[in-house]
Amino acid sequence: MNPEPNVLGEYLRARRELVTPDQVGLPVTGNRRVPGLRREEVALLAGISAEYYLRLEQGRDRNPSPQVLESIGRVLLLEDDTHLLGLAAERPRRKRQKVRRETVPASTARLVAALPFPAFIEGRYTDVLVANPLAAAISPRLQAGGNRLRDVFLDPAEQALFSNWEGAAAGLLAGFRRSVGGEIDDPRVIELVGELTLASPEFRRLWSRHDIGPRAGATVALHHPQVGTLQLDREKLAVSGADGVMLVVYHPTPQTDSAEKLTLLASMTATTTTTDSHTDRAAPRHETRPVPSSERMNPPRTGRR
Repeated sequence: MNPEPNVLGEYLRARRELVTPDQVGLPVTGNRRVPGLRREEVALLAGISAEYYLRLEQGRDRNPSPQVLESIGRVLLLEDDTHLLGLAAERPRRKRQKVRRETVPASTARLVAALPFPAFIEGRYTDVLVANPLAAAISPRLQAGGNRLRDVFLDPAEQALFSNWEGAAAGLLAGFRRSVGGEIDDPRVIELVGELTLASPEFRRLWSRHDIGPRAGATVALHHPQVGTLQLDREKLAVSGADGVMLVVYHPTPQTDSAEKLTLLASMTATTTTTDSHTDRAAPRHETRPVPSSERMNPPRTGRR
């Protein structure tokens, strides 16, 4: 039987290594063999024993009080200790046999299709579950079946779309961390993290930091190959009744250059869709009949006997 993952200890160690002594008012003396703070320094500043803090990092004590965690969070300069408290609250779980299936309410799917802006539904694993044609016009990767983490870290064309790819990748990964919480033994998480760890050095570096961030909106600049740079506001809204599922919408400030470009892109998309529809209707349909087994075995002869 596999032991429970030491998610709390790994998080504490990763965050400790990112805090320098001068950030917490400690003098730097002599050669330091470890990055960031020493365990003893964290314990001293948090008001707990070094032995107790060591047990927390090693996973030998997994039930610290909220007061202890809040003190450690202040030492580690965490802006929000919600994730830290959540890791300590995790309890042993029954091993999952299947990947969690995510569904989109039919009404939400209709809303995405009707929106006049690029929109798609993103699951808790950053899978694209539903997308409208204008989202696919922004990026061909924004279609049902895609995965935002995989595309942003592995696809050069997707990376070129962002003016600040590194920031976009870091923010997406931090939101993914927040979404899955301590469930790093989830089969889908194991599959996705394993694939990206092997394929992307940047993913490995960011994953080791254990950064946590909200799955929130932002203003982004996208370099579109057809219409040029688009400055868009990106909203991320939780879908009611679907845990971890978000509605993502890109929209411009009205009466701006980006608004005009998005209108042009929408017109181009509508024209392409109409042309494809006409082509499909004009194409001749060839009906076939099932071939009897007797003809397959003894094909009819042609010509005179």
